[in-house]
Amino acid sequence: MISGKIKLRVRYSDTDQMGYVYYGRYASFYEIARVELFRELGFSYKTLEESGIGMPVINLEIKYILSIKYDEEITIKTSIKEIPSSRIIFFYEIYNQDNILSNTAKTTLTFINLSSKRPVRTPKELIEIIKDKF
Repeated sequence: MISGKIKLRVRYSDTDQMGYVYYGRYASFYEIARVELFRELGFSYKTLEESGIGMPVINLEIKYILSIKYDEEITIKTSIKEIPSSRIIFFYEIYNQDNILSNTAKTTLTFINLSSKRPVRTPKELIEIIKDKF
């Protein structure tokens, strides 16, 4: 398993009128976390896209456990639990500033050729990096 974590401060623009993180903002948190996980692995989204490969999200599952409020510092733990083929699955846990599990999620992304929009296999370089970390 590969994992990483980042800390973020909840901004005012992330919240609704009640001061809680708006449910639609969680997807942005997951994106930030997985981009950072790739960066920690030494493989950036930018490099991937420059090579003509994109990674659209094809599935998102979320479980809201506890509300997160404006100005809280949250910790997002991201993990990859299996070696990808043409799809990659990321798992997320978000902890509030009291280190209480507040949200869990799973995203499935696929690899596509950006020109043809057709599915492709996971780049070999990424597979090697992931296999090396397992």
